[in-house]
Amino acid sequence: MSNESSQTRAASAHAGVPTAEIDRALLHGHLIDITTTGRTSGVQRRIEVTFHNFDGRIFISGRPGKRDWYANLVADPRFIFHLKGPVTAALPATARPITDEAERRGWFGQILEVWRGMDPEAMVAHSPLVEVIIDR
Repeated sequence: MSNESSQTRAASAHAGVPTAEIDRALLHGHLIDITTTGRTSGVQRRIEVTFHNFDGRIFISGRPGKRDWYANLVADPRFIFHLKGPVTAALPATARPITDEAERRGWFGQILEVWRGMDPEAMVAHSPLVEVIIDR
C-alpha cells in the first residue's frame, strides 16, 4: 500500500467532520493513533501515541529508547494523524524530527510539566520528539 493512497483515503476520512471540531480536538493533548510507513518494509504501521499541544504547536514524544514509529518518521515524515474519541478524523500530516539539543530541552521542559516523574536529562538525550504539521 503506497503512502499516497493512504493519504488520499485519510483526506476523505474526515470530510464530514467540521474543521472547527477538528481544531478543538487538537487543542489539548490526548491519545491518538498514527500510521507511518515502515522504513524498510514499506508496510503501513498504526500505533497509539500521545500528542501534546503547546501554544498551537503539536508534538509527539515518547519515553526514552528507540521507537520504530520515530525511525519510520525520520525515513519518511509523511504520516496519518488519527484523532479518536468524540471527534474521529484521519489527518494527513508531516513530522519534523527535533534533534537540536536546545530546542529539545525547551519542549521537553513543557512536556515534563504534563509527564511528571520522568528524568529530564534522559528525555532530552534519548526520547523521540517530533513536531507535527497537519497538512491542510
